[in-house]
Amino acid sequence: MPVAGTSMSESELITKARKRNKKAQSMLYHRYKNLWFAICLRYNHNQFDAEDCLQNALVKIFSKLGQFDSRKGRFKDWANRIVVNENLLFLRQRTKDRKMTEGITPETVSQPESSENTLSPERMTRLIQKLPEGYRNVFNLYVMEGYNHKEIGQILDISVGTSKSQLHKARKMLQQELEVLL
Repeated sequence: MPVAGTSMSESELITKARKRNKKAQSMLYHRYKNLWFAICLRYNHNQFDAEDCLQNALVKIFSKLGQFDSRKGRFKDWANRIVVNENLLFLRQRTKDRKMTEGITPETVSQPESSENTLSPERMTRLIQKLPEGYRNVFNLYVMEGYNHKEIGQILDISVGTSKSQLHKARKMLQQELEVLL
């Protein structure tokens, strides 16, 4: 069953994608790929890890599409939550692997800053990527994803106070970086 032009509603795309219609799945992917990849970049230090997380999230999104219930919320929010959770899972596993192997430190990727005095979304993403992992995760969950401190504590297995403290420190670090840039 072919998928018509791009004017198809999201509901129709989801219905067809659930039936494993490749064109509908592709159209859903293209509709949200930039948003999902931006989420992955906010959680990871480099593009390669972000791409891995996105790939894993896509597999989960499309394999669990039958579980999506439009009466409980929007597809975009449901899928974004899967992307966020996949990134957190990846970071937890990386931390666990790092603890098991001595001498391995997180890799950092330095990217040249633009000489412009404006803050593009790409530059802001690079600033967020520079935050220590704990600060970055709390900042992303609170500011970008809209979770409260209690929810963040449960997701990351930290106290509410730790969540608040890490958010404060993340904001302070970002503010210092912004002052230097601008």
